[in-house]
Amino acid sequence: MSPTLPSARAVSPPLGLYIHTPWCVRKCPYCDFNSHAAGPEIPEAAYLRALFEDLDADLQALAQEVRRRPIESVFIGGGTPSLLSGSFYSELFENLRRRLVFAADCEITLEANPGTVDQSRFADFRLAGINRLSLGIQSFDDAQLKKLGRIHDSRSAHRAIEAATAAGFDNFNLDLMHGLPHQTPEQAIADLRQALSWQPPHLSWYQLTIEPNTEFYSRPPDLPEDDICSQIGDMGSELLHSAGLKNYEISAWSKSGHQSRHNLNYWQFGDYLAIGAGAHGKLSLPEGRIQRYWKTRQPEAYLNRIGSRTSGTQEVALEERPLEFLMNALRLNDGVSETVFEERTGLPLSTIDEPLDAARKQGLIEPDRLAPTSLGRRYLDSLLERFL
Repeated sequence: MSPTLPSARAVSPPLGLYIHTPWCVRKCPYCDFNSHAAGPEIPEAAYLRALFEDLDADLQALAQEVRRRPIESVFIGGGTPSLLSGSFYSELFENLRRRLVFAADCEITLEANPGTVDQSRFADFRLAGINRLSLGIQSFDDAQLKKLGRIHDSRSAHRAIEAATAAGFDNFNLDLMHGLPHQTPEQAIADLRQALSWQPPHLSWYQLTIEPNTEFYSRPPDLPEDDICSQIGDMGSELLHSAGLKNYEISAWSKSGHQSRHNLNYWQFGDYLAIGAGAHGKLSLPEGRIQRYWKTRQPEAYLNRIGSRTSGTQEVALEERPLEFLMNALRLNDGVSETVFEERTGLPLSTIDEPLDAARKQGLIEPDRLAPTSLGRRYLDSLLERFL
């Protein structure tokens, strides 16, 4: 028997805001995000107008209950958001605060490329209200950085971290990849040691994967074998644990109290508004529906449209919600409580009784919450298939 749509949502999920900036200096060969090489000048004023028109059209179409929900976190991704000026972000947040309610402790993250920033720009970002940086280091090995198509070298990576801390950013993330072309375990651990020398509050440490519609997909590099990647993972995990960082999600490590609140909201099936070329959003609506939507991808098309830039919407059907929820929640080592499933999906836990009981009997999910055991984390893909 199919579940029925809830008549109203008793508890609204946390609400975030995602802002996409589609420009970068050049496209990296592994990148499958919506990014486009910038021309001589980025049309900052025109993009600001488009963002505000986009948001205003979205808010006008939303119920008052949604518009009044506080913004708990903001994430500015790309592309390369650090290409845009501090004055751009000052004007952006001044106008956003006129339209939206921001939580007093709102986490506001901006992605930055070490090759596009200097100390004065970091200070300007901080003055604009940005309180967290995510620095795309990827590697401290100059040869690897060239293979990855990055525009910075190891020295500029270290300078960027130094500039961020000098500007007062005590909450920052370092993005680092492993399993790079011809990389040995020793080289991967050397990268990690250089990152840890800065005592980062948060580290995203993930294996390079080859995605469709990328240069690496059409011309694959020679990556390490699976057993070498597994050895890198084991050695790196031991080092990160010894440095006092907790592996709270598959590829996310943090000191206590420094988990990425915006990403946690994604993984816990929360809501997020979306503006900017190619941005994706998700909203739980008062009548019980859950809707995903996405914006026009091409920067020129986004700039030249009038009103809403939404190019598509899709309702998350009732039968799809359990798997969508678990695909995110089971990435978290501590998982979530069972009540969160009911609050975020609008469905009773009994909807997944049969596969959940079977997974618990096989030691794949913890008995008292929706959290993977160590065995469940090892076989996460096959675990999720049970909830199809």
